[in-house]
Amino acid sequence: MKTMKNVLINAVFAAILLSLAGCAGMSAQDRNTAIGAGAGALGGAAITGGSALGTIGGAVGGGLIGHEVSKPKR
Repeated sequence: MKTMKNVLINAVFAAILLSLAGCAGMSAQDRNTAIGAGAGALGGAAITGGSALGTIGGAVGGGLIGHEVSKPKR
């Protein structure tokens, strides 16, 4: 059981590192959109008890907010 838990922890850690490497060439607005979508998905899932619709809705809302907040000033 401990071996399976260690494998899972290492897999999650590797996935996080790989996903961060994919953000290296993003603009600040792109990065903030992705962060907002991730945070919104977590919030939507937490509020709705893990509902797929709540998770997707939270991701969409968070992505929109992250995109708009970091819009360049005109």
